[in-house]
Parts: sequence; structure tokens; C-alpha cells
Amino acid sequence: MRILIVEDEYRLGDHVAKGLREEGFAADLASTCGRARDLVIENPYDLVLLDLMLPDGDGLALLREWRREGRSTPVLALTARDLLADKIAGLDAGADDYLTKPFAFEELLARIRALLRRRPAEPVSLLAIADLALDRTARRVHRGGREIELTPKEFALLEHFLLHPGATLTRSEIAEHVWDERYEARSNVIDVMVARLRRKLEADGAPRLLHSVPGMGYVLRASGRRARNTDSHGASGPGERSP
Repeated sequence: MRILIVEDEYRLGDHVAKGLREEGFAADLASTCGRARDLVIENPYDLVLLDLMLPDGDGLALLREWRREGRSTPVLALTARDLLADKIAGLDAGADDYLTKPFAFEELLARIRALLRRRPAEPVSLLAIADLALDRTARRVHRGGREIELTPKEFALLEHFLLHPGATLTRSEIAEHVWDERYEARSNVIDVMVARLRRKLEADGAPRLLHSVPGMGYVLRASGRRARNTDSHGASGPGERSP
């Protein structure tokens, strides 16, 4: 999932971004209203953290603008203003939640997860295909009765594939939802991550679920065939085809 942080205090914004990335989220950082506008147009964000006091404008005005445009992305307002009237103004402007600075990162994370759980587009907590199951609430993955330990980024990648079973996902589509602005299109980071995920899913020779689509990207679909040994980039060994 991808989150936009609109915060002009660099140290705070950077701290929040790093924390979210460690939890498996893709996180972009904007320090002005203008930059936030551009990023929201360019990227499909799942949630926005919005500081209400920005150097080039009022965060509340920006929020009202987004709501007038029909943007329904959940917004968590961040501000040093702790008066009841300020909180009411933020909620009336269209904020889904309100958090006063300073705050503990753990509380911010809990509020983010609560907002993401509310989204009507994602009511299902358990995603599955064949003998693979991913629990979005407990953040655990099992296959054939075996628990699979994944890093936060691997979990986010698998979750995105499970949300689109049978659909061919290009590298750019995967990057939009699982990575952030730091992703370089010419790098092979997605191929490497998919190869790592495959190795974990295919331990003990389990059938392949993540398939390569030459010239396009990857698709998650059930297959009756046993997995084949692959190198670190998902390529088949000598004399073998990569499905």
C-alpha cells in the first residue's frame, strides 16, 4: 500500500516515512501544497497524512479542494493545533481522523491501519489462492499448513498479487502500489524481490504460483506443476522454461 506524507518539518516527515517503509508501506514525502497536488494526480495513494500548516498554503484548504474534486482517499490530519474547534474544522473539511503533534509513531501506525480497515474496497482480511493464504489483519502467511516468514516488503508484494489473481501486473503497476518515488524504473529490484518471494513460496517443491509473463511482468495463478529451480532473478536453469 502507498501512503503520501504531506509535512514541511523534514525530520518528522523523514522519520515517519522511514517507519512506514519498515512496516512494508510505500511512502512518498511532500513538503508543500503544490508538491502534494502533483503527487496525488500522478499516483494512486491508499492514504494521505496531511499537515494542516504548510509553507505555501493551508492544509485544510487543500483537503477541501481534494474533496470537491471527488477524491475519497482517506486523510489523517496532522497538526500542532489541539483545540477542539481546530479538530472539528479538520473533520468538517473532510479529514477521516485527526492526530495532534507530538505523537508516538505507534499511535500513528495504529490509526493508519484502522483507517485502511475502514475502506469499503477492501473488506476481506483473508486472501487465498490454491493452498496459499495471507491474513491481512494478523499479517501472517501460510501455505499447505506451513507458515512462511516474509519481510514487510515481501508481504506487501504478495498482498498486491493476491488482490489481483489472474491479472498480469507490469513492473510499473507493481511499483506504483508497492514501491515509492525512490524506485528506479531501470533497476531490477522488482525482479529480485519476486525471485525471493518465489523461493519462499516454493519451498519443498510446492507448485509455482507466481509466473513470469515475458515482456510484460508477472501473474499470480494456480498451477498443478511442481516448481523448478531458478536463479536469483527468477530465470530457469539450463534447458528449462520459466513458466
